[in-house]
Amino acid sequence: MLGSSISHPILTNDYASEWLGIEVRTLGDGHATITMTLRREMMNGFGVTHGGMIFAFADTAFALACNPADGDGSTMTVASGVDVNFLKPSHEGQTITATAERRSSQGRSGIFDVRIFAGAPENDEVIAEFRGRSRTVPKRAVPDKTMPDKTVPDKTVPDLTTISASSSTGEARQR
Repeated sequence: MLGSSISHPILTNDYASEWLGIEVRTLGDGHATITMTLRREMMNGFGVTHGGMIFAFADTAFALACNPADGDGSTMTVASGVDVNFLKPSHEGQTITATAERRSSQGRSGIFDVRIFAGAPENDEVIAEFRGRSRTVPKRAVPDKTMPDKTVPDKTVPDLTTISASSSTGEARQR
């Protein structure tokens, strides 16, 4: 991303993360650390950071921790659900940091925790916590709508036909 020397394939066409100005600081197996400087257009009417901006920031850290940078490209790991708790406000001009860690992984499912800090994690000023539930699914080609009967092999979307939502628990299940 902007100003970052660490790259990841999922960021190639990630225009949302680019707009947010996310910089990747560390990547590892089940781990990612990213930073972002809060801008005026990220503030809500109360003069604090809009919760959607914090959520999108944490979601990017989650995605980076879920998807190995050196994967073979046949699958992608997506969110099957998340919970976020906003603990403290953040403000324009602050740089925030998110650290994502895998807590558990069984088969195609995983649980990841993301902590969002005002400043660096060593300052221990946690502003939000995010728990993500992941599911690894096969990739499939996206149809190119500009040319009938053509697909774009380098753009992919998750094949969600193998997942259904349970109305009682809200968790994904394999069909």
